[in-house]
Amino acid sequence: MRNNNFIFFLLVFILFFYACNTKKHESKDSDLPITSDTYFGQKPPGLTPVLFAPGVISLDGRFESAVSFSPDLDEIYFSAYSEGENTFIYFSKLEGNEWSPVKRVNFTNGKKQTEMHPFVSSNGKRIYFTALDSSFVDEKIWYVNRTEDSWSDAIEFDSPVNDGVVFAPNQAKNGDFFYTEISGRNIKTNYASNKNGTYPEVQEVEIGFGHHAFISPCQDYLLVTGQNKEDESRKDNDIYVYFKRQDGTWTKPINLGSTINSDFDEVSPRITPDGKYLFFSRSKNLYWVSTVAIDKIRPDDLRK
Repeated sequence: MRNNNFIFFLLVFILFFYACNTKKHESKDSDLPITSDTYFGQKPPGLTPVLFAPGVISLDGRFESAVSFSPDLDEIYFSAYSEGENTFIYFSKLEGNEWSPVKRVNFTNGKKQTEMHPFVSSNGKRIYFTALDSSFVDEKIWYVNRTEDSWSDAIEFDSPVNDGVVFAPNQAKNGDFFYTEISGRNIKTNYASNKNGTYPEVQEVEIGFGHHAFISPCQDYLLVTGQNKEDESRKDNDIYVYFKRQDGTWTKPINLGSTINSDFDEVSPRITPDGKYLFFSRSKNLYWVSTVAIDKIRPDDLRK
């Protein structure tokens, strides 16, 4: 069994590769093609993952991850960076039947060098994200509130959630809050129940393996990234799922299988608000696949 130190250094590599370099820059807004319809007019995938919006969202030479759609599926936010650059958040909005050109946002207005892991709240009124200056030192969760035609200034999340080095925020449909924390040499998944829009109490999710966890809208399963457990000769990362039992405990992690998990790194799993699609990063770009692929490996005793 791999020890905590090995998992910790694996996470260090993943975050470095997918998150931030130290070179400061100013990138220009993307002059990408405008496309139409939900999901940029892409044909919905089946059980085999396909590249998402190539040439529009998924670009050659760029690293994309952590996609989040608004509840109405008319806005997309995601993390991206090119070699030698910091990570930033990009977005596009469906206006009428056309998506606006993809542009970079700067929620903290330069207060932080890196912004990543956007998540649009379950009511669409807030975007949570990770902001930092130095990796594994000052990662915190911030948010912006929706205004009439834009977003507010960024606010550091005032909650026990932010007591440690924390990142990758996401929510279930009822507002319960999930995220990853580095505590010493350990990596853990935490959650905080929604108490009328506040999060006064944090608890650890008892899963024991994986990081960058993402909860399904109805909290019936939890996705994580982790080094392949089935073949110790492999060093790549796969996506695993935990299913929730009726007593609130979780199953053992189940590999999503070779159709989704290749010999490349599969990281940063995200579920769309309607629960229909799984998005993830593979070999730098975004892929998507039907969540039927997840339901197919659900244990029989947990099927609805």
